[in-house]
Amino acid sequence: MTETLADFDYDLPHELIAQTPIKQRDTSRLLVLNHQTGDLADKHFYDILAELRPGDAVVLNSSRVMPARLYGVKPETGGHVEVLLLHNVAGDVWETLMKPAKRLRVGTTVSFGDGQLTATITEEREDGIRLIEFHYDGIFMEILERLGETPLPPYIKAKLDDPDRYQTIYAKENGSAAAPTAGLHWTQELLDQVVAKGVKLVYLTLHVGLGTFRPVEERNIDDHKMHSEFYRLDEQAARTLNDVRAHGGRIVATGTTSIRTLETIGTKFHGQLRADSGWTDIFIKPGYQWQVVDAFITNFHLPKSTLVMLVAAFTGRERILNAYQHAIAEKYRFFSFGDATFIK
Repeated sequence: MTETLADFDYDLPHELIAQTPIKQRDTSRLLVLNHQTGDLADKHFYDILAELRPGDAVVLNSSRVMPARLYGVKPETGGHVEVLLLHNVAGDVWETLMKPAKRLRVGTTVSFGDGQLTATITEEREDGIRLIEFHYDGIFMEILERLGETPLPPYIKAKLDDPDRYQTIYAKENGSAAAPTAGLHWTQELLDQVVAKGVKLVYLTLHVGLGTFRPVEERNIDDHKMHSEFYRLDEQAARTLNDVRAHGGRIVATGTTSIRTLETIGTKFHGQLRADSGWTDIFIKPGYQWQVVDAFITNFHLPKSTLVMLVAAFTGRERILNAYQHAIAEKYRFFSFGDATFIK
């Protein structure tokens, strides 16, 4: 029987939605779930070291969150406009989410920072999406760093004092509209300990886009359409991962973005990993046949989200929802700034 959207719902007390990051990244809590037995263990993130084995590979997404939220005005009316950059289409043309979308038509001009940056809407798409072309003097990313803000998820109401806390410590490839949050728990010291244990670190890139912000609305989850996100895995990374697999090591993904990249490539190349880049709209849900990933780290995800469905595809729906009920009872912190799970 096909599972419906309601099958992935759960009740979360509002106070368990983490509003601020924990002081020390790797002291967040870690719920360890054995996906075959359903056994649970309450630990801390620094205990991930004991869960990893020499010969494993930990995969990390090096995408960096852009200061992708801009506030501007329409010069002819003075009306306020909010823009969220999703991804660069070509040159100075970007796909964006704009508010108030109904009042923003093709040809409309928006000004940011007293005219330091302007944009013209060139195309209207569904769901409030607009293509816009920017006009400026200088270097676009430098202007964006001055005028833009880090786009926190809508369920976070608190002000973020240090924008770097919404970046992983290894973030370097500009392009995401939201952080790959499972990676927020890693510290350099802990990564150094992982390497010292004989575990490989492998980096890939997936730029987080609209899918993070778009809820599932279809009762039949098979009808949900994922938006595409850009990914890249280089030759050295593919070679390292293939070597790890050949010698019996596990591929341990950090976050659903790493999972989606690895499984996209594995599906494309019939279970093999190769250097590859492109756009993925892979929707991993129960019934999916896993190709690459053996274990993974991820945060606690929103009810009825595609990310809960992804995790359920690995654990089974009942086991992950049982784990979430345990986490609620134990008062774990949920979502982007919350605690982590290790699913093995």
